[in-house]
Amino acid sequence: MMSGADFGSNFGRGFSPENFTFEFGPRGGRRRRMFGSGELRLVLLHLLAEEPRHGYELIKAIEELTEGSYSPSPGTVYPTLSLLEDEGAIAQAPGDETRKAYEATEAGRKELEERADEVEALLDRLEGHGERRRAYATPEMFRAVGNLASVLKHRARSGKLDEKTVNEIVDLVDELARKIERL
Repeated sequence: MMSGADFGSNFGRGFSPENFTFEFGPRGGRRRRMFGSGELRLVLLHLLAEEPRHGYELIKAIEELTEGSYSPSPGTVYPTLSLLEDEGAIAQAPGDETRKAYEATEAGRKELEERADEVEALLDRLEGHGERRRAYATPEMFRAVGNLASVLKHRARSGKLDEKTVNEIVDLVDELARKIERL
């Protein structure tokens, strides 16, 4: 017999657009990282080559690129700006602003030219992220999935799940998945 704790242990995270994805499988539903190694660096360099900006503006620009579906934390953006500055790819932009604005240097622009295909592919991926996410991340979808998870969690925690009931629940969920797949 399966205990409620065993059955419901995967439902503790809650369901909302911020902490749920439809990427089930070996990764257990965890979200993938938005940027691979060096990709945030490249996006920031590209944005600074377009126009001088400070950290907050860069965060907002990335949020706009992903149509609001991703916003990098200051804890990732500012260290990456420091790295770019140390490498000589960006420099502080002239001006008397209270916040430090940066711009791409000639070395930074040259790197962007050399990696133009990579930059283009990365920007295409970011721009498509919001569109793909909107395809399933509707409030109604999350409400419905949240309702299902809540019912399953409460049933599991009740301690009244015998093997027959668990099998019936699994069959119902599998049947629902097949019906949705055929839509």
